[in-house]
Amino acid sequence: MASEFTHLDPLGRARMVDVSAKDPSHRRAVARCRVYMEQDTASKIASGAITKGDVLAVARVAGIQAAKQTANLLPLCHPLLVGSVFVNFRIEDRHVEVESQVDTFDRTGVEMEALTACTIAALTVYDMCKSLDRGMTIGDVALWEKTGGRSGVWRRPGRDGDDFAL
Repeated sequence: MASEFTHLDPLGRARMVDVSAKDPSHRRAVARCRVYMEQDTASKIASGAITKGDVLAVARVAGIQAAKQTANLLPLCHPLLVGSVFVNFRIEDRHVEVESQVDTFDRTGVEMEALTACTIAALTVYDMCKSLDRGMTIGDVALWEKTGGRSGVWRRPGRDGDDFAL
């Protein structure tokens, strides 16, 4: 039973998967989430009227830092040489959409780095706006695309025609 799970050794103990025999390749992952909020909050973010400062600039830097720290946060995640991180935002009437893209040339994928960048950027938006809108929620966290490695390209169904890209 334990051998069916890649993160368990034959005795059922947690382990980091050995990727040392894999060939390095270019890998990319894209993740998205949303911070739902009152319309006034979204409007103030868009106009730069949040008293703590430029919400999206700070959230972008937080997301970039988070991607680089993912292996320190997730116990079985491999430390990777992160080649690039993009974090972008789209402000709508009642939410801010966060999208992150992480690239590497390594032996394993960067899905967790992209998801971590996305969610930490969203948490930063929440943190910077919470005094104005305590009812905000973060949701719809999902991997949208991954490329590279043995499994090749995967895209979330329904992505075609989507106009939000990095």
